[in-house]
Parts: sequence; structure tokens; C-alpha cells
Amino acid sequence: MDTVVVYKVDRLTRSLTDFAKLVELFDVHAVSFVSVTQAFNTTNSMGRLTLNVLLSFAQFEREVIAERVRDKVAASKRKGMWMGGGLPLGYINRDKKLIIVPEEAETVRWIFRTYIEMGSIGRLLQKMDQEDIRSKRRKPTDGRGSGGCRFGPGSLGYLLRNRCYVGEIAHKGLIHAGDHQPIIERELFDAVQTQLKSGAVDRKLRHARTPYLLKGKLFDSAGNRMTPSHSVKKGVRYRYYVSQAILGSRPAEAGRISRVSAPELEALVEETLRKRFASAPGRSLGATGLVETHLERAVVQYDAIELSLTNSGGNAIEIVTLAWQRKPHTAEKGQTAELPPTHRDAKARDVLLAAIGKARSWIKDLGDGVTIAGIAKLEGKGERQIRLLLPLAFVPPVKVRALVDGVMPAATVTELSRSVPLVWEPV
Repeated sequence: MDTVVVYKVDRLTRSLTDFAKLVELFDVHAVSFVSVTQAFNTTNSMGRLTLNVLLSFAQFEREVIAERVRDKVAASKRKGMWMGGGLPLGYINRDKKLIIVPEEAETVRWIFRTYIEMGSIGRLLQKMDQEDIRSKRRKPTDGRGSGGCRFGPGSLGYLLRNRCYVGEIAHKGLIHAGDHQPIIERELFDAVQTQLKSGAVDRKLRHARTPYLLKGKLFDSAGNRMTPSHSVKKGVRYRYYVSQAILGSRPAEAGRISRVSAPELEALVEETLRKRFASAPGRSLGATGLVETHLERAVVQYDAIELSLTNSGGNAIEIVTLAWQRKPHTAEKGQTAELPPTHRDAKARDVLLAAIGKARSWIKDLGDGVTIAGIAKLEGKGERQIRLLLPLAFVPPVKVRALVDGVMPAATVTELSRSVPLVWEPV
């Protein structure tokens, strides 16, 4: 490119700041700038002054026009006029006024009433799929239709919060009385807003209390992000990662594994990162720091976990595949365990042997002067958990050999730790 030609200077930009950057870019690449209807010479001070004056007026004009448009929109909304945008379900636009469509209005009333009954957007989405309720169909002037899609959690939440349904217009945080007829009674609308706010506060507090190591980095095999979730049974909190397709009531779009235990997966990923980057600067990092620094993405396959690893500079270096299988006891209701007993036992033995090796390395660190607090910080675990697992370093060799040979029934890590004898039998 040799020359940039415009009709007037303000056709290039109406911002002094942007123009200064463009001129600098032109100079770097030896590109000339020409305005057909304006004569100026930027090689001398007077020409640059003239250009800046022209641009100053162009920027002033742009800002005045923007202010007038904003003032016009605000004034019209104060009068209750509909100023464009996506039409809400239940209305059509006629001369900047919303007119009720009876069939769609009844659908909106059903959605609000059903949400109060069910108390959950997820369950409401499932019900709407069963009733085949879709978003508003639109027919633009160019002939291409749009809409008619299934609702998602975001679009359904927006519908339930839309103040148009009670005859109001919202603008810049202010609420104005609209000149259209409401579809929803005020009492029902207020009840829905109270329920929505209560659910939002509960979710916010829940996520703030519960750390999820792989939040934002975990995906199922179909490419859906896996979101932190939990359940409480007999006072015990169980943490999970659940596919967004499941949360969005789209089970057919979920990967083969759509729900995984958070502690099990986090422990596997953390252990892998520590082994892989043992000599890297991230060795002193906690679990969260390791994941933030070296893990770009984790994908849950049916029989493996794929980790996309990065170096300290954020550059991708390799993809690691870890053998993994969801434990049968975490199977969802209505699904049978898919692993044969021998495979389950092998997985359990591998976990036990890995824990024994970890405990032995901790004992060695303690002998070198490292404290339990230091080990806990390095491992990203609590001191109580370290103390609970340390006895695994003294599992009798006979039991270790039985585990390796597969002749000893596989127990849990906690059970094995608590069963370590104070005195070994002679070998």
C-alpha cells in the first residue's frame, strides 16, 4: 500500500487519539495520506495545525451527535415508547408501541407460573422442552427468519427478569411506565424476582466457599465446559464437575462422561503437574498456582484425561493423556457400572500404590528438616490430610507386595492408612 485516499479527513476517523496512531502507522510503512476535498501539508507545522483543527471539529461533531441520540432515546423511553431491539416473546411492535400477541402471552404466563412451581431454571427448561416451547420467531424485511430456538439458561433468565411484562420500560437503571399493556400481574412478577435473587445469592455464596481447582479449564469430550457443582447428603458435601449440556437440559449434546468427582480428578491432575514440573520454577507453587501456570485445558474422555500443558511463559508444550476411568459408585441414577471388577480393583491398587509412594517421599522430606506445614503447602493440601496419609509410608512390605501382585483386596487409602500395624510380622 502506497497511499490512503479519503473524501474528507473525518471519513478516516473522528478521534484525535486514533488519528495520531494511524499517522504513526503510516509513517512506519511510508504510506501517504490524502484528502480529496481538503488541502493540507503535514510536512510543516501550519499543515499539522490545520489537520488537528479539522479533526477537533470532526470529533466535536461526533460527540454532539452521540449525545443527541442518547438524549432522544432516554426521552422516548421516559414516555414509555419502545425504542427497538429484540422483541420480547408475547409482543409485536407497531408504531413504536408493543402490542400483545394473545397466543404468545399465554405462553409467557405459563413460563412464569411454572417457574414458581418448580423453583429452578434447569427443571423449567426440561419442562419447556417437553412442551416444545421455543423462542419468538421473527421475520426481518430481508426475508431471512430467525428465532424459534430452544431456550437456554441465560435467555430464560432474561425473559423472567424482563420488566416489559409488567408494563414498564427499563433504561440506564431507571424504570419508566410503558405505554403498552402488561402480560404478567405485579404479584407474580415480584415473586419470580425474589426467587431468582435468592437462587443467585445461594450460588454465589456456594461457589465462594468451595474451591474448584479446574474451574474454567475442564471440558467434556463433546467440547462443553464442565461447571462446578455439589450435592449434600447426610451433612457431607460432595463436589462434582457437570457438563454445561446437562445443566442446560441438553443431555444429547453432552460428552460420554458428563459428571465427574471433583476431588478425584483434581488429585490426579495435581499429581501429574507436580511430577511433570518438579524441576520447574513452579515447584514452590500451590495446587492453584500450578494449574494456572501450566494447565491450559483438560478434556474428560471415556477412559482418559487429556491435559494441554504450557510452560511458565504460557506457551503450549505438549498434550498428556492420563489413563482414567470414572468410579462405578459415582454412576448417575439409572445407569449401571460399566467397568468389570478386575479393572476396578486394578485402578484402586494403582491409587493405593501411588499414595504409598507419596507418603514415603514425605517421610524422607521430614528427615531432611521439612515440616508438615511445609509439605502441606507444597502439596496444596491440609496438614490434617498429610498426617492422615503419613502412616502409609510404613505399610509392611508383605502388604505392598500383595498389592503389586493383585492378591490383596484393594481398600481405600484411608482404610489402609488406619490399618498400618505398629509392629511388622517377620518376613
